[in-house]
Amino acid sequence: MVQHVLGQHAGRLAMIDSGSTDSWQPSAHITRVLGRNRLDYLFITNADQDHMSDLRNLQDAGLHVDTLFRNPSYSGQQMRAIKALSGPISNDAQWYVGACDRYNTPTSIPFNSNMGGITATAFWNPYPTFTDTNNLSLVVFIKYSNFKILFPGDLEKAGWRALLQRADFCAELVGTDVLVASHHGRDSGYCEDIFDYFTPSVVVISDKPIEHETQQTVPDYRRVVRYQGVRVRTTMKDRHVLTTRRDGWIQFTVNNDNYTVDTECRG
Repeated sequence: MVQHVLGQHAGRLAMIDSGSTDSWQPSAHITRVLGRNRLDYLFITNADQDHMSDLRNLQDAGLHVDTLFRNPSYSGQQMRAIKALSGPISNDAQWYVGACDRYNTPTSIPFNSNMGGITATAFWNPYPTFTDTNNLSLVVFIKYSNFKILFPGDLEKAGWRALLQRADFCAELVGTDVLVASHHGRDSGYCEDIFDYFTPSVVVISDKPIEHETQQTVPDYRRVVRYQGVRVRTTMKDRHVLTTRRDGWIQFTVNNDNYTVDTECRG
């Protein structure tokens, strides 16, 4: 399952998660298409393989990762123990648990001061209050001008409800334009209570062909989106829920006053 965001400003490059497919890898895109050997900011929202399946390739491609954002409440050893409960640890997970202990000093290029007005605000549930990777997801709000998008990783209902006990988290929900559905649109990641604080313009689901009940929440998300949804520029259709299964890649282009939406599928 691919879940990623690439963004550049003034020479800085940021990416959210490092998922890949057989035909597309972030490491190849960054090095061959963008012609870069440095990734300034890497956010890992969830410590499962579908969110980090290209991590080892980043290293093998010679890409230097300057700053890692992740849930800081657990150590590499603790996450290694969590991952080991599910079987052998992948090479990508090995990179990640090692990075949990390597990336523990403040960065010399703070994200919010070096991305030309793009800012990130992150929340997480603490270990060992939660000991599963989904509810230990890093929940990230990315903002620019009046635009705000929320990446909640694979947070499940219990994790949402724990964060909703925090006044600062509830305040940050206000004004969110785009929600990337938690847990790839599965029912376990749907929490209706969060919509007491915002009405999204659109929900994005990163999913595969129908499996694990990933499409059953589409009607639920459609009900909470604002009436008009968003106009997709490539199809000139108004949409409330976008999915990678149906739409392919999905691109939001944001400027100071508004944003546009384009998709790979033009039908």
